[in-house]
Amino acid sequence: MTQLPEDIIDRLTRMERRIQQLSTAVNGLPALNKGSGDSGYLSVRAPNNGPEVFRVGRWSGSEFGLAIRRQTGSYALSLYNGDGTSTSQQPLRLYDSASREIFSDDISTGGLARPWLAMLPPQNTDYTRWPQTAATTWTTIAMSYNVVWQPYMRLLVNTRASSGAAGYVRVLVNGVPWGNTVTVPADFNYTGPVAADFASVFSTQIKVEVQAYVSGTSGTVYANPVLMHGRQTT
Repeated sequence: MTQLPEDIIDRLTRMERRIQQLSTAVNGLPALNKGSGDSGYLSVRAPNNGPEVFRVGRWSGSEFGLAIRRQTGSYALSLYNGDGTSTSQQPLRLYDSASREIFSDDISTGGLARPWLAMLPPQNTDYTRWPQTAATTWTTIAMSYNVVWQPYMRLLVNTRASSGAAGYVRVLVNGVPWGNTVTVPADFNYTGPVAADFASVFSTQIKVEVQAYVSGTSGTVYANPVLMHGRQTT
């Protein structure tokens, strides 16, 4: 017996049922984002119309910007000026969990605007007043404590010796020799890793010591740090 074709009404009924199922599934998803062609921006919100966690595009007037917020609604990152123009410089800002600005770049000249970092104060140019020792064994003559944020460190130390004297200068980081030992009056000038395992010291306090000793029977060795800063991996 010849197989009869399916009734067109049955086929349309099944198609309508499938369309209704797809429509129900799509409408059941939470609204996570919003796009607007007229205003030129994309906004992403947490489920159930929660706080706006991401926004990029037109900001105000003719300015286009970007902002990322935590799911609580507080700022995490922003890139906008807020003056409504399309030509203004836009500072990049990072915020802590209380929406306090903890990092920003300088839009006037470039470089870092915040945080303000410590700078070495001017040092005494009279070497006889520098940290010094007459000891004939390694002796710590200068010391500081610093919090580590960058994997490398640069340190420059000027050295001198009294007339007729000879000696050596070295640096320790957390009690371990760092860089090479120098013969006075050569400068200690070294850039290198703060630690073999950066992850183990990141955000912790480290101890930096300048040590010296006199290699002869008498005299004095002097050493004075004049430059010190953290930096990225070379």
